[in-house]
Amino acid sequence: MGVFSTIGTCIGFGIGTSIGVVIGYYVFIYFQPTHVKDPIIRPLAEQDAKTLQQMLPEIPLWIKNPDFDRLDWLNRFVEHMWPYLDKAICKTARTIAKPIIAEQIPKYKIDSVEFETLTLGSLPPTFQGMKVYNTDEKELIMEPSVKWAGNPNIIVAIKAFGLRATVQVVDLQVFASPRITLKPLVPSFPCFANIYVSLMEKPHVDFGLKLLGADVMSIPGVYRLVQEIIKEQVAKMYLWPKALEVQIMDPTKAMKVPVGILHVKVLRATNLKKKDLLGGSDPYVKLKLSDDKLPSKKTSVKYKKLNPEWNEEFNMVVKDPESQFLELSVYDWEQIGKHDKMGMNVIQLKELTADEAKELTLDLRKTMEPNDPENEKSRGEITVQVLYKPFKDDELAQNSEDPNAIEKAPEGTPATGGLLVIIIHEAEDVEGKHHTNPYARLIFKGEERKTKHVKKNRDPRWNETFQFTLEEPPTNERLYVEVLSASSKLGLLHPKETLGYVDINLSDAVSNKRINEKYHLIDSRNGKIQIELQWRTP
Repeated sequence: MGVFSTIGTCIGFGIGTSIGVVIGYYVFIYFQPTHVKDPIIRPLAEQDAKTLQQMLPEIPLWIKNPDFDRLDWLNRFVEHMWPYLDKAICKTARTIAKPIIAEQIPKYKIDSVEFETLTLGSLPPTFQGMKVYNTDEKELIMEPSVKWAGNPNIIVAIKAFGLRATVQVVDLQVFASPRITLKPLVPSFPCFANIYVSLMEKPHVDFGLKLLGADVMSIPGVYRLVQEIIKEQVAKMYLWPKALEVQIMDPTKAMKVPVGILHVKVLRATNLKKKDLLGGSDPYVKLKLSDDKLPSKKTSVKYKKLNPEWNEEFNMVVKDPESQFLELSVYDWEQIGKHDKMGMNVIQLKELTADEAKELTLDLRKTMEPNDPENEKSRGEITVQVLYKPFKDDELAQNSEDPNAIEKAPEGTPATGGLLVIIIHEAEDVEGKHHTNPYARLIFKGEERKTKHVKKNRDPRWNETFQFTLEEPPTNERLYVEVLSASSKLGLLHPKETLGYVDINLSDAVSNKRINEKYHLIDSRNGKIQIELQWRTP
């Protein structure tokens, strides 16, 4: 009886459960509660700000706050540049981290720490908006909102006590709102001296950390602990008003005005080494002042000379005689390819006596490193004459008032017009197929002018001025300048050939009063020409 009773109980339970499920289903379907109302659908425009933020938590700042500007253009730029930015940032990170790691690892008895893999992945950061502050100071303040959910792959290999371990960082997320201040603003490119970066609030940082292939962040309590440590450490260093300072240039140097002129006369070089296969060299000298943004000045080329004589003079503007130095480099000119450096040396301006000419003979060196063994080899000597003439007090006042002042047009210039001054300074890397004896030809309003010819020189210097008196500003006129080479022989086969040209719109020269630029020569491989344009009015 016990067996039949058990079987009957099981059958009864199964039938009862089935009947209950069927009855419950029909009750749920056919008996709806009467107190449930249809949802009210309202347009987003009628919602209040709090409700919108709850519905759309990722809404950009430029929608929430009218003080923030939209940055779609910057996001597109970063997206296209990201593969190159990734490599550049990682290269810089390796360079910065290497000396820091080398300094720290001895304290912890670690043999080595190095990046096995370092890439920021394929997903660039996005800028949700940016706010710019207007102040009366010489500074620019920006507050971008940055969000980055990236897929980096950073693997650090650590060796200690004969063992090797790897730590991998993956799935990085960073949400931050930094304040970036550029100050002081200075009249030298890039127009600011320092960058200050602060955080207006603690950043959100999330990432995965794998040690020996195991996910460390999955250990209970570790994830929250790491999050808080990172936030606290970053806040201690960079939370406003603390800031990370990056110096771009010395502001004192950027604001300095000319204080004198350095007169340099390159006299000669002796005992230069042979560079050409046929037993000679074609030397010329480059001159440049340190901290000077202008191109190097060059002497003429002396062909097939190992003891060349130049006796060529140059004037250079000095801004800081205590820290600046004159660099002299001797090169071997080549018709094709890179010019070979034969040697160099420098002259410290602080070692010169003002208003006193001095003749110096300097040994040519490979580099200016004091312990470079290459400097023990004899490379010849160079002899120059230098004279530093500081400005007088009245000249300093005049220079500091307006270093870019333009002269007035002479008397008799039409009142509605002015004087157009065209200065053809020099050209670089011009090269002809059959000869390179360059001169410049300019055409303006149907009138043609020419510079002098320079024989056998790929870097000619003319410094010639041409003037045109006009009845009205040449805002709709163009200037055509062409560099040509004329044969120095009486050959009829290739008497003249063009080395490149430029076609310049003069409207910028009229509006800016003065332009001094280098233009790439059209139809030339590497050629450039430096032209200064001035528009002088009565």
